Amino acid sequence: MIKKSHHTVRQSMQQRIQTGEWPLGALIPGETALAAEYGCARTTINRALQTLADAGMLVRKRKGGTRVCSMPVRLAKFAIPIVREQVEATGCQYKHQVVVNILKVPLKDIATCLNLASGEKANYLETLHFADDKPFAFEQRWVNLKAVPNILTAPLHQISANEWLVKTVPFSSGDVVFYATNAEQKIADAIDTTLGTAIFVSDRTTWFNEEFITKVKLYYQAGFQLYTQL
Repeated sequence: MIKKSHHTVRQSMQQRIQTGEWPLGALIPGETALAAEYGCARTTINRALQTLADAGMLVRKRKGGTRVCSMPVRLAKFAIPIVREQVEATGCQYKHQVVVNILKVPLKDIATCLNLASGEKANYLETLHFADDKPFAFEQRWVNLKAVPNILTAPLHQISANEWLVKTVPFSSGDVVFYATNAEQKIADAIDTTLGTAIFVSDRTTWFNEEFITKVKLYYQAGFQLYTQL
């Protein structure tokens, strides 16, 4: 059996909604039935359904099942930010420093996110982004070497992985989560703040067709504001 990614399943479900196979307001099959139909784990189904719910196409209710949204939702579009541009927009001078650049086997949740086989290595990077020599953001990134093998020879001391990937590697879709958290000691030290300070986090996964590209978390200094457009 071919292992299906949540991206593949999501695309199929989205097509079923768009073609009217699952009409507006309709109650769709449960996770167990869908897992059997698609030949994949329930966790894959759950993630695909949640992605569609986050996009405003489905409504999920505990004990009430999942329905196709009865009214269209206008969505905001999010462009992958280049941190250098974010810094320069504040009038500050930008620079970056790669503090970790190694190959290692990721933890299970990252391996699953990037669709890596058990024991498969990925490129792990930690980068500090500065605004006028002051820490602006701390980046933790995993890169799928099957999708981006030339990351290993990229001049990351000259251009950040963030900017190099945006400019070099095409992507077709992605998931992004924004949230606030209290800085753990490692993050607090990296961005020169105090333990427990409330900070803004961007957690993103991008892929091209069926190939997962990168998983990245950006931790921003307290007071950071994200701008986007509707």
